[in-house]
Amino acid sequence: MFGLFKKKSPLEKLEEQYKSVMKEAFDLSKVNRSAGDAKYAEADEIQKKIDQLMKKQ
Repeated sequence: MFGLFKKKSPLEKLEEQYKSVMKEAFDLSKVNRSAGDAKYAEADEIQKKIDQLMKKQ
C-alpha cells in the first residue's frame, strides 16, 4: 500500500515496455511474421537501453 504512489525508475519503465513489446511481437508472429519480426527488433533496441542503464549502475 505504501508503494502505491512511488514513481517508477527509468529502468523499471523500460523493463515494463520491453515485456509489453515482446508480448505484442509474440502475438503478431502468429498472424504476420514480418510485423512480428519488426516488433522483436524494437524489443531488442529496448533491451540495449536496459543494458546501458545496468552498466551505469
